[in-house]
Amino acid sequence: MVLSVGLIIISSLMISQIFYKLNLPRIIGMLITGIILGPFVLNLISPDILNISVDLRQISLIVILIRAGLSLDLEDLKKVGKTALLLSFIPATIEIVAITLFAPLFFNISYLESAILGSVIAAVSPAVVVPRMIHLLKTNHGKEKKIPQMILAGASIDDVYVIIIFTSLIQMYLGNGFSVLSFVLVPLSIFLGVILGISSGKGLVYLFKKFHMRDTIKVLIIFSAGFLFIGLEKALADMLPISGLLAVMTLGGTILKQHEILAKRLVSKFEKIWVIAEIMLFVLVGAAVDISVMAHVGFIACLLIAISMTFRMIGVFLSLIKTPLNKKEKFFVGFSYMPKATVQAAIGAIPLALGIPSGNLILTIAVLAILTTAPIGAILMDKTYSKLLTQTI
Repeated sequence: MVLSVGLIIISSLMISQIFYKLNLPRIIGMLITGIILGPFVLNLISPDILNISVDLRQISLIVILIRAGLSLDLEDLKKVGKTALLLSFIPATIEIVAITLFAPLFFNISYLESAILGSVIAAVSPAVVVPRMIHLLKTNHGKEKKIPQMILAGASIDDVYVIIIFTSLIQMYLGNGFSVLSFVLVPLSIFLGVILGISSGKGLVYLFKKFHMRDTIKVLIIFSAGFLFIGLEKALADMLPISGLLAVMTLGGTILKQHEILAKRLVSKFEKIWVIAEIMLFVLVGAAVDISVMAHVGFIACLLIAISMTFRMIGVFLSLIKTPLNKKEKFFVGFSYMPKATVQAAIGAIPLALGIPSGNLILTIAVLAILTTAPIGAILMDKTYSKLLTQTI
């Protein structure tokens, strides 16, 4: 395992640096590193690491959501709450419907399997989007109209919504029937996640003010709280829906509101942690790619992904109809809602594990979606934000 970790870090840093010199996102290099070192090419990553890759990706997601929360002003969030809510389900719903209708035309799968595929593909990636929105907040691009804050909140709720749809469709396929209750519980899951994050954030700020401790200790405590939120979500899944991811981000936002000076110090700490977390996240995603399967469905799958992205962009514009955003700003929001990575990596292999006939196809398309939309979305955001968004002084 130690040798694999060394290879992952050194190789990903070298290859990602090459892409950086080419003015391309570093994550492309990390994804390619995972493919090369993964079990389907050189097979140099220890099975011990691959067996816990889901947990490692979860840790990386917690890091990025805490960073987002520590940069997200809750007062700003209140002003864009309605739009963020629309962005959290309209684009994803339209994309799922599009894939459900088009996938059976391209592949020999049922409409239910196509819907499952759509729910795997539809979620936007916090790992790609959040660092860029944090950068926009620092440079004051789009901040006047709360665009980064809107995208941060909408993208986080989007993941919760899509995962609940995925779970309901899987239950239908397994013969447990469609649960309307699952969708009724979405608002409750969001509400309880926010309440848990706010109450925990206030409690931690009180603790930090009451007892003197190093910032490193505070980081570990906040990290532990994030782990507990995710664990609590899983433990109570059958009784009470709680969005652990939203709780994590809201925790950070509450710390910013209650103790701004501390929040700014902690952001720098989590930025350093993100350096290694980002490497592990995207390398392990790349390691899941089966080149042989991809070769058979690559072109058609990319066509399906392009169609779904078109419908997703339409969903974004529909969500922004009654907002003060101009056309350039709306296009930027659309670009921000393109990248796929985290959720696809986490749930893409579940249909295959459950024995669904199209499971291998679903996983392959999920990985292709990551390899195409993550770099394209990242490039579009990086290259257009200064032209499409207004910078306030």
